[in-house]
Amino acid sequence: MANFRALLPAINTFVLDIDGVLSDGSILVTNQGEQLRTMSTRDGLAISMALKKGYNIVIISGGNDQSVVHRFNYLGIKDVFLGVDDKIKVLRDYFNQKGIKPENALYMGDDIPDYYAMQECGVKTCPKNAVVEIKEIVDYISDKDGGKGCVRDIIEQVMRVKGDWFKP
Repeated sequence: MANFRALLPAINTFVLDIDGVLSDGSILVTNQGEQLRTMSTRDGLAISMALKKGYNIVIISGGNDQSVVHRFNYLGIKDVFLGVDDKIKVLRDYFNQKGIKPENALYMGDDIPDYYAMQECGVKTCPKNAVVEIKEIVDYISDKDGGKGCVRDIIEQVMRVKGDWFKP
């Protein structure tokens, strides 16, 4: 993990999971069967800032709850893939379609379904509360939990290294 910051200047794409990364992994189920998640507004701000600077943000999730799409549309994220069984295939297709080199992508995942796909990317990261199997293969473990600012942490670090972060 010592070389993490040296890898950041090459990053132009953030690949994010939803449950356990953008949310804390909890789901509140209403009487009507709606599944509600909470997400960090600070993560949202960092995503919006990255998009405005031209970074790619892609969401790839095994979950298929369409309610999250409203949040992502609000933030300006256009590349959202839900109900994905094969994250590697979706990721490779996305890279080919957008002309992105794997070494220019940073993946943040937290659990077993992310394990193989995140190894397709130049930088592998996870929240503090990721499972041990993920922690063993990443370049960086955020000091923030999923849904509690871990996405802001990595986006801000990349943008600061590249001189793209906020300047008063």
